[in-house]
Amino acid sequence: MPIEQKKLEDLIKDKFPNSTITIEDLAGDNDHYSVQIESDIFNGLSRIQQHQLVYKSLDGLMDKELHAMQLKTKGTK
Repeated sequence: MPIEQKKLEDLIKDKFPNSTITIEDLAGDNDHYSVQIESDIFNGLSRIQQHQLVYKSLDGLMDKELHAMQLKTKGTK
């Protein structure tokens, strides 16, 4: 079951307020997304730790509604 881009965006914005978030539906099927997040929450964390925070924030969607997500994260300076 695909997830609408708006729902994905709202979920990420809720977990990463005051962040710059860009989401693109790569295949037009609500199932393959490119997600970029720039947030001060990531400051001092490794890339793996940043990605773990994002996946945790998705509340299990990667196992159910979201098939593929290309993820780019970075802290703010």
